[in-house]
Amino acid sequence: MNELPLRLLPWNSPEGKPCYLSTDDPGSRLSRMADEVEAELIASGEAVLAGAEAVLADLVAGEVAVRFALTRATESLRDALRVAECRGDRVP
Repeated sequence: MNELPLRLLPWNSPEGKPCYLSTDDPGSRLSRMADEVEAELIASGEAVLAGAEAVLADLVAGEVAVRFALTRATESLRDALRVAECRGDRVP
């Protein structure tokens, strides 16, 4: 029997540990939910990028605005790297 590898999910357990899915159905309910979360994380990152670019273009943006933009950008980068890892694990 040819088992599929475990799928890394784009969220962690409450304890902060990675979550994995074992299924032979890429269209399963949990697989679809993981796909939707990945898409939402990418869309959120795109919105954060646009906001950060606007803050950087504003020559009078204060420290609070810059720190907020950088904080959100690092969160989005972490999410994007997780999505890349999740998807990369599924490439044959």
